[in-house]
Amino acid sequence: MIFKKATISDLEEMQKLYVETIQSVCKNDYNPEQIEAWISSVKNKERWIDVIENQFVLLSIIENQITGFGTLKDGNYIDFFYMHKDFQRQGIAYKILNQLELEAKNNRSKVITSDVSITAKTFFQKKGFVVKVEQKNIRLGVELINYKMEKELQ
Repeated sequence: MIFKKATISDLEEMQKLYVETIQSVCKNDYNPEQIEAWISSVKNKERWIDVIENQFVLLSIIENQITGFGTLKDGNYIDFFYMHKDFQRQGIAYKILNQLELEAKNNRSKVITSDVSITAKTFFQKKGFVVKVEQKNIRLGVELINYKMEKELQ
């Protein structure tokens, strides 16, 4: 496994991973209507381009395939954090999170935050994040629950 920073040429593969992971990995925590509302944001290409151009975007690569990615916005906010549906529970998320935390520390951040899905909540808790608040978001008229979580950096 290698890490690299994303470029615009990675956009399509990142979006595919995002959609397939949500559809597969999150199906036990969100109903089909919620998943459709969630993945609809993949259509906002300008947002995705902005993420790649303006955030720290780290990809994990195994045999020329993106196996996961995480992004850090403003040096302290994990905006995207998705692991490929076929590469779950292999330590990739842990390694990406460690790199994002290092980047946050390099930016002199004392706290790192994220809005975390029901599915990812336990992972983040195991890595030292605490739930600050449960959030109910409305997307395309559908309610999606997630959690504002944060971790103090040492």
